[in-house]
Amino acid sequence: MIQGETSPSYGGHVDPADSYSCSYQRYRSTPVYAPKLFSVLRTPPGDIMKNDSVTLTCSSDANPAAKYTWYKENQTLLSEEPQLVFSSIQSSDSGQYYCTAQNELGRRTSEAVFINVNYGPKLPSVSVSPSAEIVEGSSVNLTCSSDANPAANYTWYKENQQLLQGPESIYHFPSISSEDRGNYQCKSENQFGRTNSTSLVLDVQYGPKLPSVSVSPSAEIVEGSSVNLTCSSDANPAANYTWYKENEDSPKASGQIFTITDFRAEHSGNYYCEAQNRRGRQNSTLHLIVVAGAWKSAATGTITAVLLVILLPAAFLWIRRKHKTVTQQSNGGERPDNRAQINMGPAATQRQPAEQEDDLNYSSICFPQNQGDALYSNIRPPQPRRQTEEQDDDVDYTTVKTENGSSAPG
Repeated sequence: MIQGETSPSYGGHVDPADSYSCSYQRYRSTPVYAPKLFSVLRTPPGDIMKNDSVTLTCSSDANPAAKYTWYKENQTLLSEEPQLVFSSIQSSDSGQYYCTAQNELGRRTSEAVFINVNYGPKLPSVSVSPSAEIVEGSSVNLTCSSDANPAANYTWYKENQQLLQGPESIYHFPSISSEDRGNYQCKSENQFGRTNSTSLVLDVQYGPKLPSVSVSPSAEIVEGSSVNLTCSSDANPAANYTWYKENEDSPKASGQIFTITDFRAEHSGNYYCEAQNRRGRQNSTLHLIVVAGAWKSAATGTITAVLLVILLPAAFLWIRRKHKTVTQQSNGGERPDNRAQINMGPAATQRQPAEQEDDLNYSSICFPQNQGDALYSNIRPPQPRRQTEEQDDDVDYTTVKTENGSSAPG
């Protein structure tokens, strides 16, 4: 209180913390004072979600009544009303707010009020670094970004297979390989929602892998047939193919398939294909060998059959004679005294005793007079043995008919 002043007005210093009044005789005026008992009220309390309606109210005890002004943290003037109303609050409205109350006696500023607008993750964006061509062996980062409050956690997927989950938004390849190429996607989520990004195709370039070489037909290569050689190699970008034959400088062909028509013996040897792109090259070798044609195989089979027809009877006779010799030796080398006479005439044939019928065998082999005749062998039954004074040994007779029908003794 200021005492001793009799003037109806006061023009001195006014302390905003003080109240001022005047009196006349026994009457005292209502005190006047600067704003005090300052407060800011937010409704509704608790978490604020995106699109909620939110009201901030500024109030102060002041006489005369105070005027109010609302500011955001960067000193932007928002309103000159006691209330600041957000009918549908957005994430961009998050921040610190304060108000001022002012009358003729002073001005006061409220403490800041923080508005935190919660919302689920927005659609994530996925990026790759480096953004240029990605070469096998280089370091690569995939980054997932999503606006969310509170901050989102991220989950990385490749071809719908989970790779990594956590607060980190970056998936790191220290040395990327060809197996890492494919479609990648991330998911961002918090307690208010979740959302998936669009797919990112990660393209990793690499030189050709070791080519595989195949031949068709896969069975034996018959002389005169057509042969296809096929070369394939995993590469990005796709490989170009060149065919070479060993010890030849000039390429034989280009393209994934090399066709050799009318395969001959001179085509046998080592072939290799080279797969090449701008990231490297690789080659593989294939060995080809030709087998005889069908007509040569048939001729070989015919000759074999003829030899079997000639050799089998001879082998049979040799075994039989060997068996008799062993039998005679086991009997002390004795030979019968009376040997049967061999009569060449058909009426004079004299049968020998049963024990001597195995002594002599005749074999007749007929060759065809032309290629169309069938091959055959005729083995005659045992005949009586001729006994002479000059020769005691057994005699084998073989008659071979030649193509003109004449006979020659064996």
